[in-house]
Amino acid sequence: MTEHSRRTFVTRALATVGGSALLLAADRSALAAEAEELISASLVEDLGKDYWSLVQRQFRLEPGLLYFNNASLGPSPALVADATEAFRRRLDAFPSRYMWGGWTEEKEMVRAKAADLLSVTSEEIALIHNTTEGMNLVASSLDLVPGDEVIIADHEHPSGTIPWEYWQGRLGVRLVRPVLPILPSDPAEIVDVYHRAISPRTRVISMCHVINTNGLILPVREVVEMARPRGILVAVDGAQAPGMINVDLRELGCDFYAASSHKWLFSPKGVGIFYSRLESQRFLRALIVTRGWDDPSIRRLENYNTRNLPEVLGLGTAIDFQNLLGGDRRQARIQALKIYLRESLEGDPSFRIKTPASRELSCGIITIELVGRDVREVAKVLGEKYRIDCRPMTTHDLNGLRISLSVFNTEDQIDVLVAALREIAGPAT
Repeated sequence: MTEHSRRTFVTRALATVGGSALLLAADRSALAAEAEELISASLVEDLGKDYWSLVQRQFRLEPGLLYFNNASLGPSPALVADATEAFRRRLDAFPSRYMWGGWTEEKEMVRAKAADLLSVTSEEIALIHNTTEGMNLVASSLDLVPGDEVIIADHEHPSGTIPWEYWQGRLGVRLVRPVLPILPSDPAEIVDVYHRAISPRTRVISMCHVINTNGLILPVREVVEMARPRGILVAVDGAQAPGMINVDLRELGCDFYAASSHKWLFSPKGVGIFYSRLESQRFLRALIVTRGWDDPSIRRLENYNTRNLPEVLGLGTAIDFQNLLGGDRRQARIQALKIYLRESLEGDPSFRIKTPASRELSCGIITIELVGRDVREVAKVLGEKYRIDCRPMTTHDLNGLRISLSVFNTEDQIDVLVAALREIAGPAT
């Protein structure tokens, strides 16, 4: 790339980051300065530790904190946090203008960015609050009758099960709970679980894309291919997937997909993405209704009247940040960190890894058991003595630490984590 073409690329990239045209001149200048080094570095063909150190510096985690809990809540990088604050200053400078229509076009730009990220059209994307809202939206909309069945496997998050219990279970709809294998060797094992759970009364399969307990990636496309000829709708809890793995919803083919963008997408907290196939939108009713409830487009699902628009626009900046990293590059980096952690522990009898190793079945979440130790106590020691944050998983006999890796983590941090785990585990027996 010539110097002229490089500068042209940088200029164009800076023009999109943070919706800079929406901001005051001082905010535009500050955000451009933050983004330029990252944009320039992204042009390098052979990325090494220096690049990922630059990415790490975008995150303002507390000094000394080693954060391996991205599957619970991801931090926003400086670029996203600062852009969101700039949008908030703009709103507070003229509240009624920007809340009531002044940012309509800009909100549509965010919708388009989300659609492009997930390989669908803008008319299939609603900008909601989180995965929980999306799953409630689906569960509350469908006109099921007593005796109908909804398949929900045993590892679903409460946000993927409670909406079905509340909206449909109390009406006599049967919730079928098949058991997923913890360490399958092939996606076909998982597909077979769902196949055996289907009956003539099955109307919906509600499933995770990536389960939160041990990071197992479920074969959504294969389940959809089995379900659609039978007239079964497939709703997907995608809280853990976008930003960790590349997500192509057109390829997956599901009817509905709800995602919390505050995890691996690094968006402001309180905003999320909901997808529905055009053909399936006829089933959906809004959870909150006001003027515009009868809008035939998917926008009727996000008509909250007053909402926190700086967070919505901040989501657009978070997607800009993801695009600067590049989906393939980001996914490869997280996979490399996963492999590094696994290889650091394999062969040590003090540990049992309870997440599949293959790229097809796992990515940035690894659940690790310290043999003979209660995981809650281990997590407490990690937090209090080593300032390492991760999530203890006690369900499904896992008794394991959920280590969730992201682009701001490094091999050096993993070395510290492994050393701490070995010290807690004690001498191998």
